Amino acid sequence: MKRSPATVIGGCIVISVIVMALISLVWTPYDPLQAYPADRLQGSSWEHILGTDRLGRDVLSQIMVGARITLLVGVVSVAVALLFGVPLGIIAAMRRGWIESLIMRTSDLLLAFPGLLLAILATAMFGATTVTTMIAIGVASIPAFARVSRGQALSIMSRDYVAAAQTAKRSKWYIATKHVLPNILGVIIVQASVSFAIAILAEAGLSFLGLGTPPPDPSWGRMLQTAQSSLATAPTLALWPGLAIAITVLGFNLLGDGLRDLHDPRYTLKGNR
Repeated sequence: MKRSPATVIGGCIVISVIVMALISLVWTPYDPLQAYPADRLQGSSWEHILGTDRLGRDVLSQIMVGARITLLVGVVSVAVALLFGVPLGIIAAMRRGWIESLIMRTSDLLLAFPGLLLAILATAMFGATTVTTMIAIGVASIPAFARVSRGQALSIMSRDYVAAAQTAKRSKWYIATKHVLPNILGVIIVQASVSFAIAILAEAGLSFLGLGTPPPDPSWGRMLQTAQSSLATAPTLALWPGLAIAITVLGFNLLGDGLRDLHDPRYTLKGNR
């Protein structure tokens, strides 16, 4: 905690969001999809802690279920980026030549397009679904993982123990799995936490535009969209999902920054003095 308070704060926020999502699997104060017209646009009270929306649905229940969808999108999209980006980066570092050029130039081409734009194009082609959103965000994150993995793998490939393994006629698969991957795992974890925050923002933005998670499933981004028509009479309808997005993204960013500091040798040396 003394060396990296950002990691602790970010970790607490992330754990809180995960716990809230898990609780929503078995319990919510009210049915988040059930409309109660007689209770529409109520303010915060003991009955409805965060109030109700224009259809009378409990806002807290929607926030809890929205956390579940947000985490699902983040996990799947980061998993897609990891599954393809990390192997491509390691292959580029170990094979070099035209293979490296092909992988990295393709990554540069994907980086030339904003991730949100790629996601919008994907939803326009295949329809606005949660699955499409997850895959599109994951594909847009592949270049970042490939570049980070390649850079770290190039550093590992210059080490003496890798040269010894090559001299001993170890296979490239053995070197990649026993020497390269374990030594770049820390940096990949940091990149994953940062990409998770980006995925949350991307999903919220797509849902706000009507291109993300379709109704009736609650989504923080779509809650912001539907709150627009009630800003004059019930501004807190936009406040709660906005805070949920901001705090969650802050938590993952703090966690990523803290993990980066812990894996930075210069930071470690400074902390040991």
